[in-house]
Amino acid sequence: MISVFDLFKIGIGPSSSHTVGPMRAAHFFTEGLREGKLIARLARLRVTLYGSLAWTGQGHATDKAVVLGLAGELPETIDPDHADALVAAIAASGTLHLAGRAIPFAPAGDILFDRDTPPPRHPNTLAFEAFDAAGALLAAERWCSIGGGFVIREEEPDGAGAATAPVPYPFANAAGLLRAGQETGLTIAEMVRANEVALRPAAEVLAHVDRVIATMMVAIDRGLQGEGLLPGALKVPRRARALRKRLEADTSRNDLAPHEKMDWVSLFAMAVNEENAAGGRIVTAPTNGAAGVIPAVLRYYADMCPGATHEQMRNFLFTATAIGGLFKTNASISGAEVGCQGEVGVAASMAAAGLAAARGCSNAQIENAAEIAMEHHLGMTCDPVGGLVQIPCIERNAFGAIKAISAASLAKRGDGAHLVSLDQVIATMRQTGADMNSKYKETSLGGLAANFVEC
Repeated sequence: MISVFDLFKIGIGPSSSHTVGPMRAAHFFTEGLREGKLIARLARLRVTLYGSLAWTGQGHATDKAVVLGLAGELPETIDPDHADALVAAIAASGTLHLAGRAIPFAPAGDILFDRDTPPPRHPNTLAFEAFDAAGALLAAERWCSIGGGFVIREEEPDGAGAATAPVPYPFANAAGLLRAGQETGLTIAEMVRANEVALRPAAEVLAHVDRVIATMMVAIDRGLQGEGLLPGALKVPRRARALRKRLEADTSRNDLAPHEKMDWVSLFAMAVNEENAAGGRIVTAPTNGAAGVIPAVLRYYADMCPGATHEQMRNFLFTATAIGGLFKTNASISGAEVGCQGEVGVAASMAAAGLAAARGCSNAQIENAAEIAMEHHLGMTCDPVGGLVQIPCIERNAFGAIKAISAASLAKRGDGAHLVSLDQVIATMRQTGADMNSKYKETSLGGLAANFVEC
């Protein structure tokens, strides 16, 4: 089972697959060296990035993430305000401190970007090698960052790391999820919550969900206050603060048309993704590149939907977990694997389902909302300009959030009956991703990334 702990990870920007995943893989590799009692013999480390990690890793701060992971940091606990200083200190000294030993490590020379060797299994692959003083290989591991911060060793089977303990309401597809609801009379949120509690104490589950909600809201608020230029050669200015001031001025003058409430939703999404692009604290939902969609729709529910409650915000996330898990299990949430349909598209589908649940829709209406939202993201490419999670990613989250709200509204006004099922849309997304040219899958070799001329 894909858990709420798996899909909603608290970490830092700018990318779940290029930052969060590589940091975790690097951390796990050094932990393995410690457990194998190899640190005393360690004299050199080398890391090689392949595929999409090689092509856009510098723009996504993959090299920085690897350094932090090797230094023992994890995305969920690192202080993002101190991350750059730690990386700079390691680069300046040319050493990593592991278990009390200073190991020579120069990021500029010991992290290699191999753009020529195709990775055999996944486009986000990184290899770690540890050597002794004589140059003999002590340990070597290859890891795949498969989207959403998930990492597996290259030789591990699909689904490695997912919860395998028995749960009361197992489901492998949307049809099974709906069938379980019909048989039990439970909502999707109730079934997911019961499954989570079968794996962990109820208090731990709710504490995580509440922390995710709080982190999402703080990310919005921090983004609304941020100023200056985002990191990277594009020098993209942060816009959320200025946009907020204009919207507040229009609101105070009663000069806001009804449809312009959606501008607030766009603002919430952009605020989160500007925080993400700046390397701030965000929640993978289900990825960093799509981290603004669900918080924006959740904030819309909390601030603009009459009768909103915290308990329904929890149900929003439990429901979204079910939908995200279906995509993760039966297709992909990796932009490097299926394009941005697997990131913003999946986030919009999750958000639409979550909002429909929070607004009291039936399970059939919730499934319909998720289907509508993804159906109209099919084929979306991942073509970040300059390899940065900025253009078109920030605005793309805004439109993903608006589509999610529209999908939930359409589904709520229907009876849940529709011709194209969510399972069929998930299968179509997987097939479309398989057919998509690799230059449109987070390599920055096609689309906007190729047609935008950097001055």
